[in-house]
Amino acid sequence: MSTAIQIVNNSHHPLPSYATTGASGMDIRAFLEAPMQLEPMQRVLIPTGLFIAIPNNWEAQIRPRSGLAIKQGLTCLNTPGTIDADYRGEIKVILINLSSEVQTIQDGDRIAQIVFQKVEKASWELVQQLENTERGAGGFGHTGKQ
Repeated sequence: MSTAIQIVNNSHHPLPSYATTGASGMDIRAFLEAPMQLEPMQRVLIPTGLFIAIPNNWEAQIRPRSGLAIKQGLTCLNTPGTIDADYRGEIKVILINLSSEVQTIQDGDRIAQIVFQKVEKASWELVQQLENTERGAGGFGHTGKQ
């Protein structure tokens, strides 16, 4: 069963779609008037021309595409980028060039993927002390490399 997501497509590109039957994310495309060059370590906000209405208790996540990352050194910042259910603006993707070469983004390039997830709301329970665990406060590599 799938959840219907309302979408406005102001680009001339096809709607986002799943590349395979087992894919978790739909590819989204750059909507550019002209090719955009990214210098090494440069970051840029790429428009998509897409606007969506996410149902309450859902979110959309913008995630990198593995092929772009390994082949061109391009990835998304703020990953995963969360789109809240009440946001109605254009979906834009923050890309960064982590390679040592200039990379060019063309209109229609698949630049990221969008994944939809249900969201559970949490509430706070103020306590004086937390329950102890085996791990405790250990973090940031406390278990070693091997």
